[in-house]
This record gives sequence, structure tokens and C-alpha cells, in this order.
Amino acid sequence: MLEAARAGQTDFGENRVQEALAKIDETRQGSGGQAPALEWHLIGHLQTNKAKKAAVSFAWIHSVDSADLVRKLDAGASDGGTAPRILIQVDLAHEATKSGADPADVPAIVEAALSASALQLTGLMIVPPIAENPEDARPWFRQLRALRDRLVASGVPAASLLELSMGMSHDFEVAIEEGATMVRVGSAIFGARDYAVNT
Repeated sequence: MLEAARAGQTDFGENRVQEALAKIDETRQGSGGQAPALEWHLIGHLQTNKAKKAAVSFAWIHSVDSADLVRKLDAGASDGGTAPRILIQVDLAHEATKSGADPADVPAIVEAALSASALQLTGLMIVPPIAENPEDARPWFRQLRALRDRLVASGVPAASLLELSMGMSHDFEVAIEEGATMVRVGSAIFGARDYAVNT
């Protein structure tokens, strides 16, 4: 990560809060105590009991999936003097193994986010079903973009939904073609992760 940071990469994403906190600390130590100007993104599922830590540690939180989580993040950010940018994770495929809000619940989450005092709503995020062929993800990306457009047409400020976080190492090119403004590329840069190793 430090090598990537020295090469000019400034944004890093993590799935787990505790693991990210350790890496944030390690990058500071590894840079001789001088923290590089990095922005940390939480892209994994966030439990409400970790909202306070997340609100003060991440510049971006991509995985907001309930109005209750919005309120807890807002309280944590207000207490900590931070202003994280948040994206609402939408579950269009209704996969049991994935997090995200049902599309019908998104307007209420948007309303809660727009009422927040410390958070900045910036867009939507999706993790589509994994498929070998990147083209299989295209319909999901299109649906997320269409949902964003419907929300804007209904009166949600366009500036609050500028970002579409969609696409990973295997399908980011298709995601960009469908309007992604943020892609979450990990294994294509750092290699496949060995989940058998505890970090």
C-alpha cells in the first residue's frame, strides 16, 4: 500500500473497520510518522455498533444501507468533528449473502442522509451478483444508474447523487461504460487475497 501511495495512489478501500484501522496506523508508521495524504473508503458491510469508529476514520463510507445507520454515523461524525461522504448501498438482486437496501427503502435513507448535520450524501453503490462474464453485470449497473436518475427526477438534489460506486477488478470496464464514477479495484492491483491468512 505504501508503494502504491508513493506512486501516487491516494484512495484506498477496506471491507472491515478493524482491519482498516490497523492499516491506517501502519501507513502512518511506514511513512516515518508523516501520514501520506490518503483517503480511506469503507466499502464493506458496516454494523451499527461500529458506526462511531467508522465515522471518524473514513473519508468515504460506501455501504450505508439503513436510515438508522445514517443517524448513528451522523452522531459519530458530529461528536468526532468529521464530515464523511456517504453512499447508499442498494441491493437490487436480493442476494442472501449481500448487504444493501431494498430499492423501495432508498428514498427514506436519502431523506435521513439529507437531514444529517455532519454527513455528506454523495451517491449510490452496488455489488452485483458475481459472474464470470463481465457483461452479466451490465444490467445491474444500468438499474442503479436508472434508480439514481429517478431519485433526481423526484427532487433529490443531483449534487447529492453524483457518485455511482460500481465495478470491481473483473467488471470495472463495463461499469464505467454504464456510468460508474468510482470503481473498487483491488485484486487487479494487489493480487488475489488469501482469506486463509488472518491479518
